[in-house]
Amino acid sequence: MAVKTVGVIGAGTMGNGIAQVFAQSGFSVMLVDIAKPMLERARASIEKSLARFVDKDKLSAADRDATLARLTTTTAIDRLTVADFVVEAIVEQAEAKGALFTSLDAIIRPEVIFASNTSSISITVIGAATKRPDKVLGMHFMNPVPLMPLVELIRGQRTSADSMRTASDLAVALGKTPIEAADYPGFIANRILMPMINEAIYALMEGVGTAEAIDGVMKLGMNHPMGPLTLADFIGLDVCLAILNVLHDGFGDPKYRPCPLLRRMVAAGLLGRKSGQGFYTY
Repeated sequence: MAVKTVGVIGAGTMGNGIAQVFAQSGFSVMLVDIAKPMLERARASIEKSLARFVDKDKLSAADRDATLARLTTTTAIDRLTVADFVVEAIVEQAEAKGALFTSLDAIIRPEVIFASNTSSISITVIGAATKRPDKVLGMHFMNPVPLMPLVELIRGQRTSADSMRTASDLAVALGKTPIEAADYPGFIANRILMPMINEAIYALMEGVGTAEAIDGVMKLGMNHPMGPLTLADFIGLDVCLAILNVLHDGFGDPKYRPCPLLRRMVAAGLLGRKSGQGFYTY
């Protein structure tokens, strides 16, 4: 089936980035969120992102306008009946994702593929909430979506080869590089990244070094573009904690136990960039 119209559910940072790259690549996009203010912020964010591309001569003004013309926002999920492909980018909670996919399964054509942007939750479990588990897969974009080339593709226990091929072809059409991962907690990216971030937080908590020192060592000694604590602030400390909990619960291995300092910071509402305060002040 030719994909022309893409539904994106969830207008947070990842959702608006995913909507932008699909619209930029010529697809009609319907961005859905239950909160109208989120949709308004998402559209403003997309406009600002496209403006930066224009300012840097990476996008023409005409292409910017065409991209925005291909983007529709709505709070009505039943408008997705016209979608040829759906990407979910809501909160990182298995129960919420499962409930959403069950609802989508009832209203969207049976041949349509559902992709989850989950960064750690089992695609097999999400797919089991539908009557089309062969058409459910993971399509994990990296933040910021318009700039990062990787799309991690995750095959659930019952995901078909045809579904994976369609998602891979779409990723290439977006100018991304698809890399397949098996359906284990955290997949590849976060199974490796989150323990590093967690260890950096332990090092800070134990006084091994300041946040600046820890990040400086990783940037100057390991050639990382940003240090792990800066990256944690960028991702969101609540998201980091959620992913570490999935890893800890999924593997039952104490090496994935979230650092107590991370738990305290999330409980205190110190979530990083989005709250204005994390390991650094913004």
